[in-house]
Amino acid sequence: PQAASTKSDIRNCSADPPYLPPTAINTTARLAALRGTMRAHSIHAYIVPSTDAHMSEYIAERDSRLGWLTGFTGSAGTVVVTWDKAALWTDSRYWIQAERQLDCNWELQRTTWIKSIGLWILEAVPVGGNISLDPFLFSIDTWNSYSQALHGSGRTLLPIETNLVDQVWGDQRPPPASSEIYSLPAAFTGSSWQEKVAGIRQQMEQHVRHPTAVLLSGLEETAWLFNLRGNDIPYNPVFYSYTLLTNTSISLFVDETRLSAAARQSLRAACPGPLCVELQEYGQARAHLRRYAQGNVTIWLGTEYTTYGLYGVIPQEKLLEDSYSPVMLAKAVKNAKEQELLRAAHVRDAVAVIQYLLWLEKMVPQGQVDEFSGAQHIDMLRQAQEHSRGPSFQSISASG
Repeated sequence: PQAASTKSDIRNCSADPPYLPPTAINTTARLAALRGTMRAHSIHAYIVPSTDAHMSEYIAERDSRLGWLTGFTGSAGTVVVTWDKAALWTDSRYWIQAERQLDCNWELQRTTWIKSIGLWILEAVPVGGNISLDPFLFSIDTWNSYSQALHGSGRTLLPIETNLVDQVWGDQRPPPASSEIYSLPAAFTGSSWQEKVAGIRQQMEQHVRHPTAVLLSGLEETAWLFNLRGNDIPYNPVFYSYTLLTNTSISLFVDETRLSAAARQSLRAACPGPLCVELQEYGQARAHLRRYAQGNVTIWLGTEYTTYGLYGVIPQEKLLEDSYSPVMLAKAVKNAKEQELLRAAHVRDAVAVIQYLLWLEKMVPQGQVDEFSGAQHIDMLRQAQEHSRGPSFQSISASG
């Protein structure tokens, strides 16, 4: 009986008729719609990643294109859809979950190597075929890896700026975030955003290549630089934005209607002038960057968080590339105030964990607790501590 019950929660596509557990999502209509759009664009294979336009590890529901298309909700994966096949690549953490969530339209590939994705594509797509992706969802390195995997194969890697999944998802796609973007109180920062900007500009000046601008794509970079926070992505205090910081100006690309009055006041206090933050539409970042890159400029960026879509508008000779931007590195070095706050936060968290362990010792012998109710309880204990803004990921509360 044990074996039978565990088998029934994963799909069996070789049975006749195929067996699907109740957790599997029917994706037939979604795939048919996507393939119709692919044909209209003469695309033979379309690659869908599990990240967003800022290379975030956690993403908002609105960016969960892979999840919507496949029904698979794991945090890491890559999908390729051709006119007659569909496959998901994911790592060993998620193999069982994938077998529970995918229907029989999907092949599960138990690897994550781009090389193996490339080989699968070469087998599935004839010579002369177009392989496409949204350049705003792939890092520079990932784009280059696909480019290499398909190089000289007679297939074309074609960036397409309309996201085909979004087109098919249509009205069903969750709306953009609308919650407030707020200022972090000075008590929590240790330095003002003006001091941070001055520090980055000093690094630009001292760099042997004298970059004229720094481009920020990672969401935590902009949040840290301006001492702002938001709630656009679960478990992460960030908001959708880009920043172009030059030696004389600052452009913040964000939905400015969402800035709290205090946040806007803090950013606009020194206008006009080199410490005046010009607020621009989030969707204008690429067009603005393209215009800026036409001048006599050098743009410094971190390749880990910059998408190929943005990178591609900057002429090669005007680029200064590091793995991480100077902001990401500055953010990693905590000042005395931040160190003190980190320690204090850990003490408060330790109190919650000790309360939890005590509760577990009482409750487990009574058979009163499972991993989920345990997670709910420790979340509640942490929430009761001062300054709590919620957990940093879904609590993993217990084992066995």
